[in-house]
Amino acid sequence: MDHNENWLRWAVELQSLAQAGLFYGKDKYDLERYERIREISAEIIQHQTELPLDKVKELFCGDVGYQTPKLDTRAAIFQDGKILLVQEENGTWSLPGGWVEVYLSVKENVIKEVKEEAGLDVSADLVIAVQDREKHNRPVYAYRVCKIFVLCTVLGGAFQENLETVDSRYFGQDELPRLAEEKNTAEQIAMCFEAHRAAHWVTRFD
Repeated sequence: MDHNENWLRWAVELQSLAQAGLFYGKDKYDLERYERIREISAEIIQHQTELPLDKVKELFCGDVGYQTPKLDTRAAIFQDGKILLVQEENGTWSLPGGWVEVYLSVKENVIKEVKEEAGLDVSADLVIAVQDREKHNRPVYAYRVCKIFVLCTVLGGAFQENLETVDSRYFGQDELPRLAEEKNTAEQIAMCFEAHRAAHWVTRFD
């Protein structure tokens, strides 16, 4: 995070402290103070991003308990030396994936997301990497994210247009389309190619 993003680090830290205080605190006056600190952190985010305050509170202040990163899974699927990407409505492309549902394991979530976004039935075979999103993707979010890249094998199925994606294709490493870089970068996809080609891949993690 560069100096221009210090405001975000401060807002995130205030939110985290306030959230912990609201969960563990007992004194009603302390709870009021923690609630106000949380509101201030949301107001900082709103001021800097120009998002509606209600939306900021929904995304940034919705959790309870000790604050931990969100989990995002991305599936790496190969065919004839090419990787599968799905196209979103804005025209950018990404590895199939999304937030891990509260009732699913990482493996189950990978399989679900591929089915929803690419129409394919897959097995989730190998964890390629566990990354701190803030170290690899932009823009920086107001909450931390762990991105889990998983090597998968197609078992069946076919693409059908759905609520999240409009197309699905395989691309060579040197012919990547315009990527949704907030979700996956060319470097991350190159890492997936490395894992696919490796005889014995060792999971990378930040």
